[in-house]
Amino acid sequence: MKLVKSLLWLVASVMLLASATAAFAQEKTGSKAGFTLKPGTVRIVLMRPTIRVGSQSAGGVITPNAEWSANAREYIAKALKAQQDKLGNVVIDYDEGVTKDGAVVTQYSNLFGALADSVIEYQFFPGNRLPTKKRKGSFEWSLGNGLANLDSLKGADYALFINTYDGYGSAGRKMLQLFAAMGGISVISGVHWGHAGLIDLKTGELVWLNADRQMGGDLRTEDGAVKRVEQLLKGFPGQAAPAAPAAASAPAAAPADSAAAPSASAASQ
Repeated sequence: MKLVKSLLWLVASVMLLASATAAFAQEKTGSKAGFTLKPGTVRIVLMRPTIRVGSQSAGGVITPNAEWSANAREYIAKALKAQQDKLGNVVIDYDEGVTKDGAVVTQYSNLFGALADSVIEYQFFPGNRLPTKKRKGSFEWSLGNGLANLDSLKGADYALFINTYDGYGSAGRKMLQLFAAMGGISVISGVHWGHAGLIDLKTGELVWLNADRQMGGDLRTEDGAVKRVEQLLKGFPGQAAPAAPAAASAPAAAPADSAAAPSASAASQ
């Protein structure tokens, strides 16, 4: 019993450290200095989103769930389709066509995920910020210029990458969270990460990133996927600002009183 109790405290302590690190994340969005995107000026390719959904064991291990992942891909695709016309520029779905670029594009999607994690860890967390990232306005990250050589991306100006990674807490994980709370220790149940980034296809530079390790929206439901996509695309460059509510119309003027002062023509009689 003593050994079990010690192990419980050890696991809880590790989770506390992880949750404390997450608590220091002050930033979620970054963009390259001076980068702007005017509506209606560029062509953006929406790359195939990388979506992984599973369950989290008591020890924190994520086990993939094929059904949840398949449903999440369907829901995310539908939510993205609804958003594409609202992003200010022409956004088209990636199409490999006859180029056979698919395998390379998958590698770039995985590389983007690693790049986004590095930005979160070494720039968005002020305490971990690298010396080269401490300069005001500094945001210099890149996937390399290899994307420009892919035939399937010819004619496009930017590539929009989207990754989501979710692990929903199991009953055992939630029990651990409950017992740890009794000891005054915080344990997070569930993992919900998301990245959306815009890559300049001419240079390979990451010009805009929205990334969060505490995203909302349950991807196992259609409504949850809509919420997730809205969070991922919040602040997207070139996106039209929400329309301001229409001002209330002024009340119509009251009709003239028949007993009012006579008109000039009447006075002259």
